[in-house]
Amino acid sequence: MSKRAARVGDHGTTSTLVSTATQPFAAVGGEAGGTEGSLFGRSRQPRNPISHAQIEIALSRSVAGVAVIFAVQTLPLMLEQLSTRKTEAAIPLAGLLGLSILVFVVATLLRRGIRTSAAVVSGIYLLALLVWPLVMIDPTLVLESKPWLWYLCTVATSCAAIAFPLFWAAVYTVVTPVAFGLVRLLPSGGEAESLLAVLDTCYAMLLGGVVLIIIYVLREATAKVDTAQSNALSKYAVAVRHHATEVERVEVDSIVHDSVLATLLSAAGVRNEKGAELAAAMARSAIIRLQEASGERNLDDASVAVSKLVARLRTAAIETGVFTVTEQCVDAISIPEHAAEALYSASVQAMVNSVQHAGPAQSRRLIIGGNDQNGCTISISDTGRGFDVASVDSARLGLRVSIHDRVLSAGGVAVLRTSPGLGTTITITWPRPDDEGAALNVNSPDGGIRS
Repeated sequence: MSKRAARVGDHGTTSTLVSTATQPFAAVGGEAGGTEGSLFGRSRQPRNPISHAQIEIALSRSVAGVAVIFAVQTLPLMLEQLSTRKTEAAIPLAGLLGLSILVFVVATLLRRGIRTSAAVVSGIYLLALLVWPLVMIDPTLVLESKPWLWYLCTVATSCAAIAFPLFWAAVYTVVTPVAFGLVRLLPSGGEAESLLAVLDTCYAMLLGGVVLIIIYVLREATAKVDTAQSNALSKYAVAVRHHATEVERVEVDSIVHDSVLATLLSAAGVRNEKGAELAAAMARSAIIRLQEASGERNLDDASVAVSKLVARLRTAAIETGVFTVTEQCVDAISIPEHAAEALYSASVQAMVNSVQHAGPAQSRRLIIGGNDQNGCTISISDTGRGFDVASVDSARLGLRVSIHDRVLSAGGVAVLRTSPGLGTTITITWPRPDDEGAALNVNSPDGGIRS
């Protein structure tokens, strides 16, 4: 609880105090207290980007899909060539290779052991290729077609690209096609002509190399994305801390102006025991507010209905005894709690300034209504003496800190219109329109903030 005090200039020489309660808003909705996504709260975690882990999953599943297709296409040829091979060795090797491919496919679906299973596929394939001539029934018998392992060569090199570091994957991409080319020259490999064996070797090497390059480039790109994201999050966290520090500074400055200075001025004008008691109460209130400001801020995304803001402002206006409140189309509008608190405090300060400095005025009005941005606009006006902004001491904090900085820190904007003899109007808008600047707009020659 705090008190904002001001002498009422419209009531002759009798000094009264304007006291406005500042109980915090209650959030609407049962789960409005979440902090994610709040500029004032913890850093928002971005939606999952195209990261290294996701690219690895996509690449491995692509290779697994291709492996299944090639394995199914190879099965008839493998069964056809089985009659020329030693079944006691050929069947276990073929079964082991097929099982390793199946395990690799399952691993990509479960996202567990992908690299290990891919390495097993590559290793078993190379082993089967090296022992191919040894498991033939008659090594001198010329095979009528290519060994069925040819159709899984790309699968093996792709698995190597998934499983191994770049250097070893490149070595495997070269060694395996060369080994197949040597087998092709043997009778057990079809006793192909040298040119045809070289072409098969180059084709397998080229295809495996292309796959390796694609995988490597994508890995490098996503690694850079992850690094950039990490750097961006770090910079964002620093910016949030700086912003929180600035918000705290604005809050403390506002408290100093609204409570501490008002208390000192009240104490300086004490003339009797009742005034002394009131000054002491104001001092206690100021101390409590400073202690609350040094504690943890409420930085969540809770929202409050604008109608509750209207009710609090109406109460504050009634306590001044001179302001009338007009409500315009605020039903079903909610704004963040920190914004509502800032708008309330800035509006009360504007009313206090009017009571203190505007002198006699025929009317003082506070108008609050919704705007086109699902927010609200508050206008505090009087028909008092007005003032020349250029003549206001720059050390004065009422407009600059308690209104402008406070509203700005909450994402809004305050506009001041005044001139001598024509009254004063302060318009507070939340959220800040895109085309509005950050400065407090005034109709002075230099447009600066003077108080």
